[in-house]
Amino acid sequence: MKVYKGKIKKKITIKLIGDAEKAFRELNRIVGEEYIKGVTNSKEITLLGAISRIFDIISINPFYGENAKKDLIPAEYKQKYDASNLFIVDLPDYWRMVYTLESDEIEIIAFVLDIIDHKGYNKKFRFRKR
Repeated sequence: MKVYKGKIKKKITIKLIGDAEKAFRELNRIVGEEYIKGVTNSKEITLLGAISRIFDIISINPFYGENAKKDLIPAEYKQKYDASNLFIVDLPDYWRMVYTLESDEIEIIAFVLDIIDHKGYNKKFRFRKR
């Protein structure tokens, strides 16, 4: 159990689901192949390192990401995951990580829903170029 400002903090768990799990596995595969080839610096290696650091941060502070306004939560997340809250974290090279939180008396679970590039993020959130 973690202690925060004199209060006992709930256990925090991070789970990759859906598209995020697929993207993370693919990224790990690419980075693994790069390491085998002797590559030590690439966009993929940087992105994977950033995601790992964000996981560490969220495991301490699950509210780390930018809280999306309720009316901006894509219908896909509401329907597929019953997401009523959404947090967005900026990653290198304009990628984003999107997660939602669920809680009970014992723990907080951060469900990572997407690890997505800028173009996919804009499409999913229906942002347009101006």
